[in-house]
Amino acid sequence: MYTVDQLPYLTQDIPGIGGQLKSRPEDFIVDEIPLYEPCGEGTHVYFRIEKRGIATMAAVREIARALDRSHRDIGYAGLKDADAVTTQTLSIEHIDPTRIEQLDLPRIRVVDVSRHGNKLKLGHLRGNRFCIRVRGVDTSRVDEVRSVIETLVRRGVPNYFGAQRFGLRGDTWLIGRAMLMDDFDEALAVMLGRPSAIDYGRVAEARRLFDQGEFEAAAREWRYPFRNERSVCLAMARSKGNARRAFRAVDAPMRRFYISAYQSQLFNQIVAQRLNTIDQLQTGDLAWIHAKGAVFRVEDRDVEQPRCEAFEISPSGPLFGRRMSWPSGEPERMERTLLASQEMDCDTWREGGKKPVSGGRRPLRFQPRNVGVDKGTDQDGAYLEFRFALDSGCYATTVLREIMKTSIDSEA
Repeated sequence: MYTVDQLPYLTQDIPGIGGQLKSRPEDFIVDEIPLYEPCGEGTHVYFRIEKRGIATMAAVREIARALDRSHRDIGYAGLKDADAVTTQTLSIEHIDPTRIEQLDLPRIRVVDVSRHGNKLKLGHLRGNRFCIRVRGVDTSRVDEVRSVIETLVRRGVPNYFGAQRFGLRGDTWLIGRAMLMDDFDEALAVMLGRPSAIDYGRVAEARRLFDQGEFEAAAREWRYPFRNERSVCLAMARSKGNARRAFRAVDAPMRRFYISAYQSQLFNQIVAQRLNTIDQLQTGDLAWIHAKGAVFRVEDRDVEQPRCEAFEISPSGPLFGRRMSWPSGEPERMERTLLASQEMDCDTWREGGKKPVSGGRRPLRFQPRNVGVDKGTDQDGAYLEFRFALDSGCYATTVLREIMKTSIDSEA
């Protein structure tokens, strides 16, 4: 299977420009587009912040401490990178808006304050606007870049999941697969052992000790922020190496992340297999309706293809799970063949053999809107500046990957 770095490009015939992202936070500007505006009334205070060089959850915790509240009291629609300047809306209930307006925190500025009737929740987001500068590039190639962008707008951006989904070693999906196969010895071997060239220092030593069965010693080497890793090593010591029992020490969000990583890995394989016809439907496809986030079965490809060319609909791919809808015809054959190559079937999709994984569908492509590119120069040198808007769940770095054709780790 393709790794993230091996995934093919839609615009393979045009060489990438390379370059550097996020040389400074101001080079990556993200403006959140809310799903709805606060109505001005209600018990929840909505406040828009601009944060600089700090991740969303770190900002939430700093704000919570300043207000003497739990970070769980604060709602947010999406997570934003640390290495950027971003604006996004947060919410908190039963608080004097004046306290929000008077917040004075490093790297965080309150832009405006209002009220609404419900807590802001993850996913209450229409999309994001981006303004991104790529440095260390030959700005004379701007016309080639515009050719790549024209193709991406017309045909769509391959909707790959990016490197962040698969961890620093690119192996989180292997843990998810082992969980589904009920092989917890393998899951923990990948999670905690088998040091590789990318591991160093305490992490490399922790992995070596785990492989030798020295679980308590390994736990001492897993320092912050490796809380799950440390907890599992201690659980292995208490259970005398019972991997199934020890794996229960992994918290629920991380277990879901591992399963999601495996779903993402398999989805990426389908995108890669259908890349050359990513803007073409097949009879039997489950077509994604972009305006609704729903699918329908394509009974006649020729009838529906004009809607695909207008980017109203797109082919969809699998997020495998027990409740996932299957296409028919050639799309179904392709998806079932991929699953069979993994020695899996529908009944396998139960976390640890018990909890079912629901699954779903995801469009194979997305379309950037309001796209522009210009070249410029400032005190830090020449750059190309890209401006575009994306729907929620679509990543700017996936767009830039096609242009730069280099490895990009972030999923902003």
